[in-house]
Amino acid sequence: MARPINLIWVFALLSILAVGGGTAVLPEMERLTVQHFHWITEGQFRDMYSLGQVAPGPNMTMVLLIGYKVSGALGALAVGLAFFLPDCILTLVVHRMWDRLKSSPWRTAVQHGMAPVAIGLMASGTYAVARLSIFNLTSLLIAAAVFVLLLWRHFNPVLLVLAGGLAYMLLPHVVHLFPH
Repeated sequence: MARPINLIWVFALLSILAVGGGTAVLPEMERLTVQHFHWITEGQFRDMYSLGQVAPGPNMTMVLLIGYKVSGALGALAVGLAFFLPDCILTLVVHRMWDRLKSSPWRTAVQHGMAPVAIGLMASGTYAVARLSIFNLTSLLIAAAVFVLLLWRHFNPVLLVLAGGLAYMLLPHVVHLFPH
């Protein structure tokens, strides 16, 4: 069982690195929690991420599940404070400075430089989740269908989650109806 102080250090670091949102740190979070510290398995990480996506509130509430799994209620509290508090403080401080730099060329340079970094980090996070979540033909077909549907038009995410779950239950049975 990990000590809460270990959880605090790991998740405070991840908090500061979460440029562009929580998805940006998913590869590092997975590396640290699954591969380095062996606190959880890949399957548990995937399941916690999925729960965090469908639960109300911020999608990174999954970190609370990791803390709870690793060190109980104290772990969930430690991880929650470590992951959300530093980022909130940093955002407040930067926001106050940001207003003062309105006409500075540095502000424009930072904005133009940070956008591609944030996009790259988010793409890396998306890849990390896909690598853990697309593990058979059924999951690949569902992911591709959702991707195409969302490129075509907006759908309510709740409907997509429900349809994905239903499809995952039914697709293997439908495939067996057609002879090879």
